[in-house]
Amino acid sequence: MMKNASRGSSLTRRKLLQASAATAALTAFPAPLIAQTKPFAGVTLHGASFQHRFFTLLQKYIPEFEERTGMKVDLQLSAFPVYNQQANLELSSGGSAYDFVNVTFILAARWVAAGLLANLDEFTGDANLTPAEWNPKDFVEGAQVPYRDAKGATYGYSWEGGAMLMGLSRMDLMEKKGLKVPKTFAELQQVCAEINGTDGVSGITSFQLHHWNLPPYIQGFGGNIFRKPPSDIMPALNTPETIQGIEFYANLLKSAPKGVLTYTEDQARQSVLTGRANIFIHSSAWVTPILLSEESKVKETARVVRMPAGPVHDHPASNSQGLGIPKNAKNKKAAWEFIKWALSPDISMRLVKEHGHSSVCRRSIITSEAYRKLNTVNGQDLGALYLEVLELPAKGENYMAYRTVKEFPIVGDVLNKAFEQVATGQLPAKDAMNAAQDQAIAALRRAGTQL
Repeated sequence: MMKNASRGSSLTRRKLLQASAATAALTAFPAPLIAQTKPFAGVTLHGASFQHRFFTLLQKYIPEFEERTGMKVDLQLSAFPVYNQQANLELSSGGSAYDFVNVTFILAARWVAAGLLANLDEFTGDANLTPAEWNPKDFVEGAQVPYRDAKGATYGYSWEGGAMLMGLSRMDLMEKKGLKVPKTFAELQQVCAEINGTDGVSGITSFQLHHWNLPPYIQGFGGNIFRKPPSDIMPALNTPETIQGIEFYANLLKSAPKGVLTYTEDQARQSVLTGRANIFIHSSAWVTPILLSEESKVKETARVVRMPAGPVHDHPASNSQGLGIPKNAKNKKAAWEFIKWALSPDISMRLVKEHGHSSVCRRSIITSEAYRKLNTVNGQDLGALYLEVLELPAKGENYMAYRTVKEFPIVGDVLNKAFEQVATGQLPAKDAMNAAQDQAIAALRRAGTQL
């Protein structure tokens, strides 16, 4: 009996030792292993943006993110005007339905000034939340300008850059006529007029968003949309310089296809892809397909260059779209985890390599050998052009400030209507713009703006 008791005691001690060892192991390698694998298990992240190819591509990778983090991502995409209206209402009313949102370029200043977004410096400045290699300074400075407040705090990071370039689809026709690539407004006017009608080709094409297409010409002659944005937002629609820009652009469109004032971006792009129009001046993502797209019928005769400079300023338009976190979001850390992942160097490069998505905003990607190889066509380094224009607003005066002040949507709408009156011959430019100035001031005052 004693022998058996001794054996039982030994077994009991052995089990206790084994249990202690197991407990020690759990203490040495606790739940953090599991937590690090699925740090946001059970979280459903709600985000929203307008429909864009970037998000269509990103959705292919989101399952990887969900598997790594344990969270589910509910990304709601809608048409551009619908999204802007819904998001503006949600944020302005202090709602918390969204954990992350697209910070639309034309709404960025309004949302930042009203304190509707979370300060992302709190996340990038915390080494536990953001590793050094994520490097917020890698984002092109010009693309980041809209997402900063007066003190320099950051409220968004750019996922899309728009750099206005000029595409020429029919260099063969230009060479036959002895025409060179235009570098000034005067040369642009000449080329458009001389090519127009040749072999059924229009000299230029454009589309209906006049308040995007017009300002580079207005600024090129020394004018602006506001007197001195962002500090002085008195409209400046009837200055001699602005009127000169309006008249110039209206004359350019005399060499465009019939109905161009109602063209969509897709219609304009198709007209150059097929060689039915020679010149298209728009964001790089819309222009470069003449060289890169399988649909292009003009790859051998096309070129992409800087848009021509005005007699006073060389101000090609640029913009960006960013991701941000609403101030009242319920899952801020999870939202930052998503933004950090979506805009990481790894995902950015995968989008470039696997899908040819070139409008990223990380300098390290744009200047990489892989990017240059994919975006150099017929000896033309499209990436260098894109980066050059995207950087311009951060060098010296931010000439794109007119588009990021919260008053722009109101004044831009007035500008659109006034330009159509000029382009269709309903009113002389001076009369149309004098009326537009009065209408813009009245509309701003109705909206509560102090002028």
